[in-house]
Amino acid sequence: MLGLMMDAPLLITDLIRHADRHHGETEIVSKTVEGGIHRYNYRAAHKRARRLANALAALGVKPSDRVATLAWNGYRHFEVYYAVAGSGAVIHTINPRLFPDQIVYIANHAEDKYVFFDLTFLPLVEKLAPQLKTVKGFVLMTDAAHMPKQSSIQNLLCYETLLEAQDDEFDWPSLDERTAACLCYTSGTTGNPKGVLYAHRSTMLHAYAAALPDALNLSARDVVLPVVPMFHVNAWGLPYSCALTGTKLVFPGPHLDGKSLHELFETERVTMSAGVPTVWLGLLNYMKESKLKFSTLKGVVIGGSACPPAMLRAFQEDYGVNVLHAWGMTEMSPLGTVCTFKEKHLALDKEARYAVQAKQGRAIFGVDMRIVGEDGKELPMDGKAFGDLQVRGPWVITRYFKDEGGDPLMDGWFPTGDVATLDPDGYMQITDRSKDVIKSGGEWISSIDLENVAVAHPAIAEAAVIGVKHPKWDERPIVVAVKKPGQEVTKEDLLKFFEGKIAKWWMPDDVVFVAELPHTATGKLSKLTIRQQLKDYKLPAA
Repeated sequence: MLGLMMDAPLLITDLIRHADRHHGETEIVSKTVEGGIHRYNYRAAHKRARRLANALAALGVKPSDRVATLAWNGYRHFEVYYAVAGSGAVIHTINPRLFPDQIVYIANHAEDKYVFFDLTFLPLVEKLAPQLKTVKGFVLMTDAAHMPKQSSIQNLLCYETLLEAQDDEFDWPSLDERTAACLCYTSGTTGNPKGVLYAHRSTMLHAYAAALPDALNLSARDVVLPVVPMFHVNAWGLPYSCALTGTKLVFPGPHLDGKSLHELFETERVTMSAGVPTVWLGLLNYMKESKLKFSTLKGVVIGGSACPPAMLRAFQEDYGVNVLHAWGMTEMSPLGTVCTFKEKHLALDKEARYAVQAKQGRAIFGVDMRIVGEDGKELPMDGKAFGDLQVRGPWVITRYFKDEGGDPLMDGWFPTGDVATLDPDGYMQITDRSKDVIKSGGEWISSIDLENVAVAHPAIAEAAVIGVKHPKWDERPIVVAVKKPGQEVTKEDLLKFFEGKIAKWWMPDDVVFVAELPHTATGKLSKLTIRQQLKDYKLPAA
């Protein structure tokens, strides 16, 4: 027997329809590439998305065609999100911070038909356009007044001119909810990037789950500024979850420095934001130097890489801003866990609560996870055993686009490449990436735990820990650190700071001070690059 309920497919267009109908006057505010602030609301965004859908049809974009973007967080990018997927095509967000040859590879592999891009990226697109084999045309996301007088790009179109030529009447098609909607590529730290193809259904389920109270806790009373880019796993799903809940959106465009972000937080009365640790480091440094506070910001989501405990304490103790530690992957749409308390934790003392918050958190509904040993057998959830983290669920990948790399699953589970523990309450804590874990004398040392201690030193701005070859112990950890401007700290000072905070045999064997640390295109520390830079390094004699 089947239930007697309406069979309505889960489609991304339902989000913008809902936002228009029930939150039509709620603002979407953008700090633009051209300069100045743009304001409109969900109703106007929906109208312009329909115009763009008509424009895409006029350009000959067909269902399943890939339409690429090279764009910052802004209202036009938001419209492209909904118009492309809503019309049955696939929006392919490209990370402009990738190496140019990676961008060329990704666009050609995706077989993109059109590229929509911001003015910032005009020189980049002009350089790459001749190498993009399948692209029929390029759309500059600006108005006629800001179009270049000359460009080497053939078929360069103006976004606003395209919209002006179209009617705002458009009937969004009723699609199979498993229809492809979005395409994101992994950062490709080893080998070529691989495509992850999201469906309407998976995106909608992810949007629902991300908005839950024990996830990002979004509501129509919030004002959200996504610092995480819309080209980085769809800004962690915020353009969808905010439309679902009717949340006011504030887009920072390319203005991600501490001063610009703080001004936007204050003028738009932002209550919640989300981004990677490197961005928050810049903001916190600016605020400390300028002796500033937040008047409305209540919470920040920190993901992409582990949140250093020192950063967590700074937000909560110095500025009264709650930190949500989160974890996910491109292959997971991306959200997997968020660290929120259970009722039992509320009575804990401050240090015990911090110990909980240092973990990546609990799986949100829709994500199942386990840890397995080298034999593939599941390990206990005791908070002590650590093994390879595996996940499964309705917004977790089954295969990469075009079957790159073959079947990635192991017994129906996706191997994340992370090494983690799971405690009896279901809280997951990543101890390392499997490729970064340090194996010393047959035992594992967590580079993340050592990095957290290093950056807690008041003179250290950023630190990475890598393993280097050792004749007796196989590998030993060393710290690669960046000092804060105007601060002095010696190798001996920093190593002494570790005493009593870690097991003695975890003590790093050396400290290497550098001017800056390399990062990946998504803001994570690039330990691969660090290892390459220190390939000739030799441990000091014992």
